[in-house]
Amino acid sequence: MKLINIGFGNMVSAGRLIAIVSPESAPIKRMVQEARDRGVLVDATYGRRTRAVLITDSDHIILSALQPETVAGRLGGKDTMPEGEQE
Repeated sequence: MKLINIGFGNMVSAGRLIAIVSPESAPIKRMVQEARDRGVLVDATYGRRTRAVLITDSDHIILSALQPETVAGRLGGKDTMPEGEQE
């Protein structure tokens, strides 16, 4: 089981991820609100701005303060952060 660091020491199982998307579109915002209402939202932003929404196969939605490209890079094996980005 491979774990992906999604920021601030939080880890997610790579095998459970379906998608990593940006939170900007209206459908994603609705999806996040519905997950919050159902109690399946995990907010791992520590009060920071949400920059990536992770969707799992168990229908859980995880919010991350890292860019989707950063999370995807960590998923692909690259463990370096782009210049100027911090956790």
